[in-house]
Amino acid sequence: MDETLKALGQLLLSSIPAIFGLLIVWAAYRLIVYTRLQQVLAERQARTEGAIEEAKREISSAEERTAEYERAVREARAQVYQTQEAHSRRTMEERSKALAEARKQTGTMVASARAALEKDTLAAKAALGEQADSLANAVIESVLKPAASVGGR
Repeated sequence: MDETLKALGQLLLSSIPAIFGLLIVWAAYRLIVYTRLQQVLAERQARTEGAIEEAKREISSAEERTAEYERAVREARAQVYQTQEAHSRRTMEERSKALAEARKQTGTMVASARAALEKDTLAAKAALGEQADSLANAVIESVLKPAASVGGR
């Protein structure tokens, strides 16, 4: 067993330079590669988070612009509807005025036509009255003349 321990001790002793080499390589890796790798990963993480935050800000800005656009569209539509309604109201008022004017003119025409008709009726009645008187006189004359000539004989 002594030999085994001696061989094991020999092996350990001969592996010391390899262990030192491994420790040097590990230390060099930590100093050269691992530290730089950690810096790059941290920078990458910061950039990724920054890009995510920037994307969130852009999305928020786009949503605000969209809301502003939609508000502007609603206002424009409301303004168009108001303009159309005002135009419609003006048109209806103009139609009402034209209709009232036409009714007024028609009323005036009807009144003047009635007055003319009344005047013509009165004139016709007067003419008929005169004709009736003259016809009555003519009838009386024609009836009385023969009777006077028969009685006066």
